[in-house]
Amino acid sequence: MKRLLIPALLLFSVAGSNLALAEAKNDDSKSIVGQVETIKVYDLEMDYLARIDTGAATTSIHAKDIKVIGEESDSDNMRDHLGHTVQFTSINEKGEEATFKGKIVKVSKIRNAQGVERRYAVKMDLGWNGEHKTVAVNLRDRSKLEYKLLIGRNWLEGDYLVDVEKLDEDD
Repeated sequence: MKRLLIPALLLFSVAGSNLALAEAKNDDSKSIVGQVETIKVYDLEMDYLARIDTGAATTSIHAKDIKVIGEESDSDNMRDHLGHTVQFTSINEKGEEATFKGKIVKVSKIRNAQGVERRYAVKMDLGWNGEHKTVAVNLRDRSKLEYKLLIGRNWLEGDYLVDVEKLDEDD
């Protein structure tokens, strides 16, 4: 009987420690966001009413008057501008406006209903409920869209879960 008891105890202790590890990796530490949230763009010192979109890989912000600053800024190949500085103006849904200069960290190929387009991306510090997260944000003219900021999976991953029933006012 003792011969069976010791292996059984070992089995339960190993299984129990694996269960504890699984519980430690659960989603209790993740914040829950709704479909629409107020997101602070610290680099612009402005709040945006943002659409949370788990189908979008990258976060996107409304940008107009996009200009590459640098020696080779006249090149038609957007990839030639990687590492250069880009300047743009952004306007939130309240009509507040700010200008930003940042280093182009990525040129994304975006597929959407209008086809395929390339966009510059810059690193920006975005916050929700006082939490900060710096991610690549692509630049797009969103003037005709309801939400001037679209939050993609690159901001959500690792830190946030989406509850489609949660309202922005619930924070």
